[in-house]
Amino acid sequence: MLPSLLWTLLIGFFAGQLARRLKLPALVGMVLAGIVLGPQATQTLAPELLESAGVLRTIAVMVILMKAGLGLDREKLAQQGAVALRLGFLPATCEAVAIALASIWLLGFDFATGLLLGCIIGAESPAVIVPGMLRLKSLGWGVQKGIPDAILTGSALSDVLLLLVFSLLLAFLSQGAAAGLTLPGGLTLTPLQLLPLQLILQIALGVLLGWLTAQLLVFLLAKQNWTQNAVQDALVAAGFALLLVVLAEEYPLFSGYLAVMSLGFFLIELDAPLARRLRGGFDALWGVAEIFLFVLLGASIQLNVLGNTLGVGLAILAIGTLIGRMVGWYLSTLGSNWNWKERLFLLPANSAKATVQAAIGAIPLSQSIAGGEAILAIAALSILVTAPLGAWAIPTFAPRLLEKGDVDPTKVAIARPITLLAAVDTSPLAPAVLRKAAELARRADASVIVLHVVQVNDPASIQRLQAQTETLLADIRHRFVTTIGPAPEEIVRVAQEFRVDEIVMGKRSDRVSVAEQDRAWQAGFVGSVSQSVLETAAIPIVIVDGETV
Repeated sequence: MLPSLLWTLLIGFFAGQLARRLKLPALVGMVLAGIVLGPQATQTLAPELLESAGVLRTIAVMVILMKAGLGLDREKLAQQGAVALRLGFLPATCEAVAIALASIWLLGFDFATGLLLGCIIGAESPAVIVPGMLRLKSLGWGVQKGIPDAILTGSALSDVLLLLVFSLLLAFLSQGAAAGLTLPGGLTLTPLQLLPLQLILQIALGVLLGWLTAQLLVFLLAKQNWTQNAVQDALVAAGFALLLVVLAEEYPLFSGYLAVMSLGFFLIELDAPLARRLRGGFDALWGVAEIFLFVLLGASIQLNVLGNTLGVGLAILAIGTLIGRMVGWYLSTLGSNWNWKERLFLLPANSAKATVQAAIGAIPLSQSIAGGEAILAIAALSILVTAPLGAWAIPTFAPRLLEKGDVDPTKVAIARPITLLAAVDTSPLAPAVLRKAAELARRADASVIVLHVVQVNDPASIQRLQAQTETLLADIRHRFVTTIGPAPEEIVRVAQEFRVDEIVMGKRSDRVSVAEQDRAWQAGFVGSVSQSVLETAAIPIVIVDGETV
């Protein structure tokens, strides 16, 4: 099994990176790698790994739902609460009914079997939608109206609804009419009558358990300090989140995935600094989890079952999305402040299928339900078509259909490379500036531009400065740049050219008392070059005092 894990990790990673370089979503490369490595092609992956695929997918989905919860914004949810609630029920319901009716016409199914297919196909993929929406939030697209938050919440609620209806229909089709619940007084409720109660119970208990777990994590990690670093914080939080999913499988009274998402949301409300640390930890976990998720997803797609259902399957998917879902999207946003472009964005943003279809698509066939093979084929087709299309369409159409607003860094991780500029001369102050730049770069995993503005052509001094740079920044990505001209103007120009985030430079100091130094600083006498840069640069500047040399 170990070689299979290595092949999954390495080939999945490089396939994803190759897809990115080809301007395609990374999951396209990972899914294709899974198809090649899986039983449909080279049979490279061990059967033990394929048998564990469901468990690994569960872990990966837990990670992405925690990321979703840690990225939700309470104010935006309050603003779009009605839309988010309707998005959780109407598009999925309309799509499931449209697919049921289409399958009666195209496949000869009865309504119950068609609705079973609709529940499988109608479920939205958190593995595609959550990363896409979080990326939009980090870039500011649609954040003013809370559109990504509404889509994230609606997606989680819709999966709760469809999985409940799926389990009800599965019991009905495999065992006949299931027994209902007899209340005191002899009143009996059928499973269909129990469905609203089950739905409310799943959602309410899921949210409650998410809140209780968030309280426990804040107590353990923030107040009692049981952990020593952000990695331990993330591992403990992931353990509790996975426990919620396991308990939901053992005791199906609540939605485990909704509980996990609620956990992340309540952590922001209870302890924002802890949520920020966890956000970074789960970003790192997702980097590994997404490889296993999509590679094993590709390996689980049974291409050999597509057969003669390809054309019919595409027609059913088109009817479900373009008719059923669009009616649901229209009803969900009716009376809201969304304009027509924002409503149209739901087509690429809210249609992707992947994880749920891979998890439950084969269950009807395994339970010998009539039409099970066709259901499995269409489930596989929905993954192949909609997952790559959705991952590509979300970032492609967001700039065309959504308005850009201010990013809230307290609600979403903003990952971008950090660049520092260390402005040095050939004086004894240069090593102190380089050491400070190295210290800051190590904290932020930043790269450093070392700038020397040549005033006097002295090759020996410049060479000595380069040697100091190589020594003090040996473990930092850096670049040594020399220019000619007025020092303040050149520092500001180079900072703008390389889009640096912070400037580190020195302030030469006369050997005077500390009190005189303080009075000089308060009066603004910090050296002519550093003073000029402070007055003209629009980014933070760190001044290294000559007294520290």
